[in-house]
Amino acid sequence: MASNLETLVTVFGGSGFLGRNVVRALCRRDYRIRVAVRRPELAGYLQPSGKVGQVHTIQANLRYPASVEAAVRDSDVVINLVGILTEGGGQTFDAVQAKGAETVAKAAAAVGARLIHVSAIGADTESPSHYARAKAAGEAAVMAAVPSATIFRPSVMFGPEDQFTNRFAALARLSPVLPLIGGETKMQPVYVGDVATGIADAVDGKAKAGATYELGGPEVLTMREIIKTIVEIADRKPTLVPLSFGLARLKAAFLQFAPGALKLTPDQVTLLERDNVVSDAAKAAGLTLEGLGIAADSLETIAPQYLWRFRAAGQFQRKSA
Repeated sequence: MASNLETLVTVFGGSGFLGRNVVRALCRRDYRIRVAVRRPELAGYLQPSGKVGQVHTIQANLRYPASVEAAVRDSDVVINLVGILTEGGGQTFDAVQAKGAETVAKAAAAVGARLIHVSAIGADTESPSHYARAKAAGEAAVMAAVPSATIFRPSVMFGPEDQFTNRFAALARLSPVLPLIGGETKMQPVYVGDVATGIADAVDGKAKAGATYELGGPEVLTMREIIKTIVEIADRKPTLVPLSFGLARLKAAFLQFAPGALKLTPDQVTLLERDNVVSDAAKAAGLTLEGLGIAADSLETIAPQYLWRFRAAGQFQRKSA
């Protein structure tokens, strides 16, 4: 029986939040991994994820086709995880999530590699969100170039080092008041480790070719419920102040230039106007985590393992009076 070490998997965006989890999952299955990133000198921390020589980093930028073509050379499987939440300079939604996805897909097709592409729930050519439209354009380009590609659409992901739960916990530590935007918008938070397992299963050949999977956690929660869960785990008690989408968009016009956790763009506000949950069609077709045989972990199960650092008492929670 052939060893997985004979299979070369090239992972674009392997140094990111989802990427490092995917690399670890593939290492545990003994695949040979080439991590294609813009700054390989900053991705050395991925090396201990596997055995000596199992993980190799290479420079590639989706905006430069020649670098992408070089990165996929001799690959058996190509995974594209590259995505951005905000635009900056040449890193625009269209350049990265639409044209960039097309560039990776064409390069994978040229070498005959299987392709796994990660998009997002909410990808829609008719969406008022530029982010969502670019994601949809990327999916269309991928399927046009590689009809057998497998696409994964996760809901909002959480886990250590995420920009979601950690962001709200950090804000709750800094301020006694938290603005609540889209409090009744429904989401299905999914643990990044479960998404990584699903992608690794696809590399194993367990996912359907040419199919689009929607990945969500075990619970559908409103934005209000999610934030309440986060601040409770962080042992903080901020006052939640609801903001209308109109007022939130006005604030975002200024906060889009803010640093770190304070940053909020008008496009992110637009995204919050729509639910972000697994569709009934995906459930019926078995194109979900459950369909892959993965029992999804809940926010309440995983988040306490890393959000304790935001507590005033560290890993210990204050006792109620």
